[in-house]
Parts: sequence; structure tokens; C-alpha cells
Amino acid sequence: MELNHTHDASVKSWLASANETGTDFPVQNLPFGVFRRAGSDEAFRGGVAIGDQIVDLAAAARAGVFEGLPQLAAQACSDTALNGFLAMGPVAWRALRHALFAALRHDAEARVVGLLQGCLLPQAEAEHSVPTRIANYTDFYTSIHHARNVGRVIRPDDPLTPNFQWLPIAYHGRASSVVVSGTPFRRPMGQALPPGAQAPVYGPCARLDFELELGFYIGPGNALGQPIPLDKAEDHIFGVSLLNDWSARDHQFWEMAPLGPFLGKNFCTSVSPWIVTMEALAPYRVPFAHPADEPQPLPYLDGAANRAHGGVDVQLEVRLETAQHRAQGVAPDRLTATSFRHQYWTLGQMVTQHTVGGCNLMTGDLLGTGTISGPTPPEAGAIVELSRGGTVAIDLPGTGEQRRFLEDGDNVILRGWCEKPGAARIGFGECRGEILPALAA
Repeated sequence: MELNHTHDASVKSWLASANETGTDFPVQNLPFGVFRRAGSDEAFRGGVAIGDQIVDLAAAARAGVFEGLPQLAAQACSDTALNGFLAMGPVAWRALRHALFAALRHDAEARVVGLLQGCLLPQAEAEHSVPTRIANYTDFYTSIHHARNVGRVIRPDDPLTPNFQWLPIAYHGRASSVVVSGTPFRRPMGQALPPGAQAPVYGPCARLDFELELGFYIGPGNALGQPIPLDKAEDHIFGVSLLNDWSARDHQFWEMAPLGPFLGKNFCTSVSPWIVTMEALAPYRVPFAHPADEPQPLPYLDGAANRAHGGVDVQLEVRLETAQHRAQGVAPDRLTATSFRHQYWTLGQMVTQHTVGGCNLMTGDLLGTGTISGPTPPEAGAIVELSRGGTVAIDLPGTGEQRRFLEDGDNVILRGWCEKPGAARIGFGECRGEILPALAA
């Protein structure tokens, strides 16, 4: 993805909040989501975040803000999900984003500014839905640091499976339980095998965990039996959001013998409301390579472009807000911070691997990157790593509490952003979810 005028960090918006230091949503970002006025019975429709406001794309299309291909794209965003827009492909995505950039920049035409001002809704007055109709959700397992950390809990003598360094591993998740940020969920019930026991027990999850991930959404799909080559993979990726793949570790470790995750994963997956486009992330692309002394990708997972800029440097953090934090009015404690640049496989490689056997991805499908952990202990992307399988307590300085796994009333908050000198800061907003007590079956 080449840089263009929409990445110019010197450009400001006529909307003052988009120019504030530290904002997630400057004019160089323009992420897409689905929203409506909070508490209303309005239909959900597509919108774009700018500063502390949302551009109502359905209203903008009716008002005549755009023409030509951007107008058609804005009309496609008027639906209750973004699937129609995503299916239009990269040319239409770029056309609408560039038209929005022109209409929101500080020197935009006065007529356009006047029209667009009537299409804004404060983010504080909006509620969101999952951005697409997700037919399929696939979650990958692509952090070698996470794999080694968790592997040491399960298999101390052989933590890394032999296939990990040869292909992006994944499992097929449950699309029906993907929820938008802010949706609470109940602690799941299930079977677990207590340490030293000969038979499993049934009950509420005792080792509930978060997983710090990114999710990415598929635009145009591929025909059944037609793999997507690596050099075309990013043509099928619309953009990226935050994702929390909640995990019931005690249930998961018991059931994963011999098959993959099932009940340990299918009870809830949280996503942030905004999808940051791949074009907006262009300034933050970084080289990708496996260490020279480790296995190198097979030819179908290798390419010059992927090596040159297959990675993305997204800064990430997780904060925990307990019931005591809320009661005492104390800010959430940070549990971990890392970057997506440490991931062992790229987004393009995940798409290619997903389709190499002929699997047909569909517009709106959600793919998760797997837990994102860095090379040092404070960069672990899950509590099972931070607490070393529950053997070490995690201190919460704000309240004096400790955690080994998550408790009822805990609210986990994921945040992500890209930042470097000479480029505009690009934020992802947040992805949060609160744990409610189990409801016994």
C-alpha cells in the first residue's frame, strides 16, 4: 500500500476535535462502523468516526455530499451492515475514503462543509452493532511468544508444536457469539478436569481469560476451489479492528484432546465498533521476516512484498477495571502492552493459508489474528501467560487487589493505536466487555 495525500500528517480538519492531540480519529484515519442514535429505534447504518463525531453516511448520501463512485459507496453504507460496501472492493473503498478526506479537511469547499455538518452525530450519543453480517469467524494462532508461553503451561518439556513455524494455525469459531464492544456476557458453564482428579467436574469456568487480538474483515470473497495467492491477499482485506477472544481455560484444556477449541471459546468474542482501513495503516507497515536460523515460509507463503512490508506496527494494551475500581472511582490498571509487529505470520499469509485448500471466504467474514504477545513477560497477551497458568498473582496497584484469572464484575478494556514521528496518530478506539456471573444450566 503506497502512501498518498490522505496520509499527510500536516492536514487538519475543520472539525476541531479531530485535531486534538492524542485523538484516535484524525482526518487521516476515517474508520468505518455501524451505529444509530442510542436508545432509539432507528435502523443501524454505516458511519465514519472523525474526532468525537460520526459522519452518518446514509444522511450524507441523501444530502448530496458525494457524486459518482463515492456516492454509490456511501449508499451501500446505508444498510444495517457494511457487507454491500465491502463487496465493492478496494477501488470503491479508496474512492469513498478520499472523498471523505476532501470533505473533512480544513480547506474543504464551504458548500460541502455545510452539508456534512448536518450529517454528524456525537459519538457519545451513539450505540453500535457488529459492523458486518459475519457468516464465518476464524481465529488464528500466530504469536510464537504466546504459543511458547501457553505451551509451557500445558507441555513444559515441549511447548511449541512442530507445525507452528511452518503454517498459520487456526480453528473455526462461532460467528453467532461475536458481539460489539460494551456487550456484557455470562461466565460459561462446562466440564473441567481439576489437577490430580480422575474424572471431570461440571460447573462455572474457574479460569476465565481474555486474549488480546486484532480482527480483520474480508471484502470480496473467493470462489470455492480458487485459492487466494499471497500477492493478492490484501485486496481481500478491508480493514482491522480490536478483538477479544474470551477463553475458558479450564474447559479449553480439558476438551482439546484431541480436537481444537469448542466450548472453551464459543461463548463470546468481542470486537471494537470501528474498522480501521488497510489504507489508513499504510504509514505503519513494517518488514516481515522469520529469524534466519528458523524455518522459512514455503514458497506459497512467501513473496517480496510480504517481506518488505507485510507487518503492521500496531501498539496495543489491556487494562482491567474491577468492581472495586468502579466503586472507588479509580482508573483501570494496565495489565500488558505490546505490538502486533511481533506476530509470526502476516495478515496476508493468514488469508492465503485459509484459502489454499479451496475454502471460499465470504464478504464480511471475520478473521482473528490470535493472541498478540511480545518477547518479554510484560508483553503477554493473556492472563494465562501473565499468571503462568495461575501460579503467580497479578497485582492491581489501583485497588490493592490481585488476579490469577478474571472474576465476575471485571471489565477488560483493549486499546490500540499507531504512532511514529512524521505520521498522524491512528487509533482503533476500544474494545471492552464485562463478565457477569454464570447462569447454571
